[in-house]
Amino acid sequence: MNTSTTSSPIPSGPNGHFLLGALPEYSRNPLEFMSKCARTYGDVVYLTGLIPSYLLNHPDFIEEMLVTQHQHLIKSQLGKITKPLLGNGLLLSEGDFWKQQRHLIQPAFHRSRIAAYAEVMIDYTQRMLNTWLPGEIRDIHHEMMNLTLMIAAKTFFGSEIESDVDVIDRAVKAMLEHFDRRSTNLLLFLLPDYVPTLGNLRFRHAIKQLDTVVYRLIQERRSSGKQTDDLLSMLLYLQAEDGTRMSDRQVRDEVNTFLLAGHETTALTLSWAWYLLSKHPEVEAKLLAELQTVLMGRSPSLSDLPRLRYTEWIILETMRLYPPVWAIPRTVAQDCEIAGYPIKAGHGLVASPWVVHRDPRWFSNPDQFNPDRWNNDFAKNLPTFAYFPFGGGSRICIGKAFAMMEACLLLAAIASTYRIRLVSQEAVKPWASLTLRPKQAIKVCLNRR
Repeated sequence: MNTSTTSSPIPSGPNGHFLLGALPEYSRNPLEFMSKCARTYGDVVYLTGLIPSYLLNHPDFIEEMLVTQHQHLIKSQLGKITKPLLGNGLLLSEGDFWKQQRHLIQPAFHRSRIAAYAEVMIDYTQRMLNTWLPGEIRDIHHEMMNLTLMIAAKTFFGSEIESDVDVIDRAVKAMLEHFDRRSTNLLLFLLPDYVPTLGNLRFRHAIKQLDTVVYRLIQERRSSGKQTDDLLSMLLYLQAEDGTRMSDRQVRDEVNTFLLAGHETTALTLSWAWYLLSKHPEVEAKLLAELQTVLMGRSPSLSDLPRLRYTEWIILETMRLYPPVWAIPRTVAQDCEIAGYPIKAGHGLVASPWVVHRDPRWFSNPDQFNPDRWNNDFAKNLPTFAYFPFGGGSRICIGKAFAMMEACLLLAAIASTYRIRLVSQEAVKPWASLTLRPKQAIKVCLNRR
């Protein structure tokens, strides 16, 4: 591979189907397809199709996409698939409206504010552990999803939602299934949401059920008149520069965005971490040694995090191998140039952490799970976009610090109490949907330490 470009206006890439382009091969196995393209065609790959796209595989070109040329780009047209659920929330909104929302919401994720959430995280983790029994077999992915959802609801919205967990879980699954169908099938992608297909009907039903929960939370808080330090109060009472406040619909969009995106990515990181730790007992032994030295038998707290270095490396290494957001797409809104190639408006760009995080130019033995690689300030010596599990540029994940704190605290709290072992040594395959989920349940046996 090399980063040089040629005089050709179009980089090389797979020939693809005469009508559908790269879509058929991509839809069979997106992860393998993108990895193969990077190995075969290099740092910029041209993907034919109804929407011609460019796969960027070098940190410098990804930086162009996310930083230096970002003003010419918008969120991918794939975003319209999740629009009925996430609306005009921070994840999908654009332009000046996005800037205003980001400015209003940013204080909710100030370091001093998220520090107060640490006790909630440990409290809910302890509640979960109290329901576990030694020798039980559980789906650890399901457990992590429930746990992080409860934490998100409490920290962001000050609410206990145990009775609503199933409704939210169904909405998440419906969204992912809906995205999967629509993003890999050209006819379904072009089909309007209002057409009453079975898939569209299921998706709309899940949204309606979730809206019932979310609008109830909004109305309860409005009726109480109570202002607290959580995100929901900020959404309800903060004013824009012109004095206007968010409508219930806009609050709903932001609540859905944070409730769904704010818990699933951390749950996925932890799910893959337990999978990897069970496969690598030597790494687990190092983790346990650190926990025994630092915690000495007690629950972790925020003040412990600076000394839980190896714990953090495990999270970083897990997100390298299994980045929750495995691909970052954009649509070109105005003609521009990236990697030396002229890119036309309407074309697509995509950068894949899954691909770049496994590039041997940046990571030796890239397929090996090795948390020790993060020692000696390894991250500081990497090109900026050789490792980007939280995206980058102005649209870097607003909850990055929250997610890292939560993942480290939960990993430490659970690992110091239970040894988690895979029931089967059969490989768990990743499912590249909107996020990188395990394709099957991760069944584990719980053994108390």
